[in-house]
Amino acid sequence: MHQAVIATVDIVFLTIHNGRLGVALSKRDKEPFQGGDALPGGYIHAQEDRDCLDAAVRILHEKTGILPPYLEQLQTFAGAARDPRGWSVSVAYFALVHYRVIESAHHPDVAIFPVDALRRLPFDHNDIIATAVDRIRNKAQYSSLPCHLAGETFTLPKLQKVYEACLGEALNKVSFRRKMQELAVLEAVPGQMETEGAHRPAQLYRLKAEFKNGLKSLARGL
Repeated sequence: MHQAVIATVDIVFLTIHNGRLGVALSKRDKEPFQGGDALPGGYIHAQEDRDCLDAAVRILHEKTGILPPYLEQLQTFAGAARDPRGWSVSVAYFALVHYRVIESAHHPDVAIFPVDALRRLPFDHNDIIATAVDRIRNKAQYSSLPCHLAGETFTLPKLQKVYEACLGEALNKVSFRRKMQELAVLEAVPGQMETEGAHRPAQLYRLKAEFKNGLKSLARGL
């Protein structure tokens, strides 16, 4: 008798915490690796989930209580050695959210860890996280993707710090602002300014609606 293949979804939940790119991990509530920190994940429910994205939204909400503003399929990880329970396939996604959203959820089993200082995690979760970090660092060089980590509104100096955390390097202020202007993905929030320390008030910006991925439309029943 052939053993059934295990089909799961795992989510790399990325945020910026203390100026560093971090990943949200949750405590596993069952074996294997019960009590250990791991990526939020779970089985695909064939009778409930319309597709893998539907499963990812459901699982992330169950494990963290959060519906992120951005969720994208990352890669499929499969093999006989990645799970001690047997041959498994995991469709991995990565989610991006501002740290305050995670903090306000007050989930007792969720904690943030810097991606550049992770210990060995269960399954192949280190490899999945490394793949997600490579993805966002690559896309940060030419796209608006890191804007989803900056919150609903942000100043350009704060957005630059987000990009620097994603890339792992400092950026020239003039070059960064020119790049954002060329991307044409931001809009000024009318009449909204923020005072940053001793500096004069700075204009608040937000991501244009057409560059958001509309994940809230998938939140049926949550």
